[in-house]
Amino acid sequence: MNPNTRELMQQLGQQYEGAVIKPLYTAVVTVTPGQEGHARMSGHARSDDGLLDLNLAFPTKLGGHGQGTNPEQLFAAGYAACFHGTLALVSTKAGIDASTATVTCAVTIGRDPADGGYILSAKLTVALPGEDREKSEQVVAQAYKLCPYSKAIHGNVDVEVTVA
Repeated sequence: MNPNTRELMQQLGQQYEGAVIKPLYTAVVTVTPGQEGHARMSGHARSDDGLLDLNLAFPTKLGGHGQGTNPEQLFAAGYAACFHGTLALVSTKAGIDASTATVTCAVTIGRDPADGGYILSAKLTVALPGEDREKSEQVVAQAYKLCPYSKAIHGNVDVEVTVA
């Protein structure tokens, strides 16, 4: 691991004991509608720093042209990356090497039987190759408790977590 990465992980892994949120970073993304006048169907998303700059489109499985990504893919990517980062911090403290770990996130959008609208669900599949299963399950459970995405959706999105 790069020494700068190791130092950054140590800093991020330090316990914070303040009374209010201590902002570390704020992502800003603006979405504009496309030809359809509906950003989810044919929009564009761009971050204020320009690093994220992509077209949005309804997936072909929902009748769209599929020539862009969609909110479910973006959420799945963000959740998987955040969970992996949390897993790396927790694993280091537990003496587990997470450098070859993978986190796959499947996000499903469906109809909500409670109100007839829409709802999300997620499934995280975590692999820690070469590690003891029981210890892997413990660090994955700890990562789930600490992951900012998991905290943000707790009680709102059904999440299934599996250790592969």
